[in-house]
Amino acid sequence: MSGYVELGQKYVMNSYNRFPIVVTYGEDVYVYDDKGKKYLDMCAGIAVNALGYSHPALSAALKEQVDKLLHISNLYYIPQQIEAAKLLVENSLFDKVFFCNSGAEANEAALKLARKYGKNINEKKTKVITMNHSFHGRTYGALSATGQTKYQKNFMPVMEGFSYAEYNNIDSFKELIDQDTCAVLIEVIQGEGGIIPGNKEYLQEVQKICHAYDALLMIDEVQTGIGRTGTLFAFENFDLQPDVITLAKALGSGVPIGAMLCTSKADVFVPADHASTFGGNPLATTAAKVVLEELIQKDLLSHVKEVGAYLEGELVKLKESFDVITDVRGMGLMQGIELKVAPKEVVSKCIEKGMLVVGAGENVVRFVPPLVINKEQIDECISILKESLKEL
Repeated sequence: MSGYVELGQKYVMNSYNRFPIVVTYGEDVYVYDDKGKKYLDMCAGIAVNALGYSHPALSAALKEQVDKLLHISNLYYIPQQIEAAKLLVENSLFDKVFFCNSGAEANEAALKLARKYGKNINEKKTKVITMNHSFHGRTYGALSATGQTKYQKNFMPVMEGFSYAEYNNIDSFKELIDQDTCAVLIEVIQGEGGIIPGNKEYLQEVQKICHAYDALLMIDEVQTGIGRTGTLFAFENFDLQPDVITLAKALGSGVPIGAMLCTSKADVFVPADHASTFGGNPLATTAAKVVLEELIQKDLLSHVKEVGAYLEGELVKLKESFDVITDVRGMGLMQGIELKVAPKEVVSKCIEKGMLVVGAGENVVRFVPPLVINKEQIDECISILKESLKEL
């Protein structure tokens, strides 16, 4: 066992079930541990490292910014923040951006925005509907919005005003919404819930009903956004026009950042309503600007579509060879295989053979690699996965 594992167990709070490997550096789509072992990273820091490791443009921009300015208060205008916001707005249907530091913070901001939006209409319009098996973060508001009791049970009571509909069940949703509903927060592909895509007709009907009740349609794009599905935002695949979306993870490709985007209709914050000391600082938004430029201006999105379709096709072939795989589902470079065995068994075997993957839900192994991965590296992934399944 590495000395760092022992030290970590001694000094770092035990809030993760960590695997006993110590990652020290990365190149392209590979990382290396402190013993020099190489791993193909099909996890990407849980859908974070969009540009992989040591990406030349990202590394150069961050090094240059480190020598200029790491942080300055949002009491002043920040060029990098403005440039990143401009890229987001000009390549979407949204009008304004609020920057923070994580996905949970982005969802907290969205929930506050929704409550103010509702109260501007009617003091009682404060209810929020989310979905069973959803995941929106671990801070109190985001946890209250998360429709999984396993995350909530040790921290009850959660915040009031939340109800949970069955995903892809429009009748369940209709039973909950009323004139006191200020917003619906939903994932178009449930990530932590097990890589479960929404039905297009269902999502469009949810949107229609939200409009009828003057409730904001808010889409959590923390995991699905920033190119993961082959479009800049996953909601584009479902022909939706949300009022609010939340982003994080891939937006900074490893530098912590979150964002909430809203249309002019939902733009109700005024000074002192909400804030984030570190949100949108020069370093984080420098990273976001590079990521967005790579996706939009250098057409990384087309690459994601092509390679994502290839990954899905190879996983479907694997399913035909292994009865332990019961389903393949996802979109772009967000794919999952549903299993008859516990995901941790497969994850551990893959790590042993030099590949990092991560579980999702109760019985799914998730594949969310860097967006720069190529077909040869996908073949490497499938080969390791095949060997792992054979041994299990």
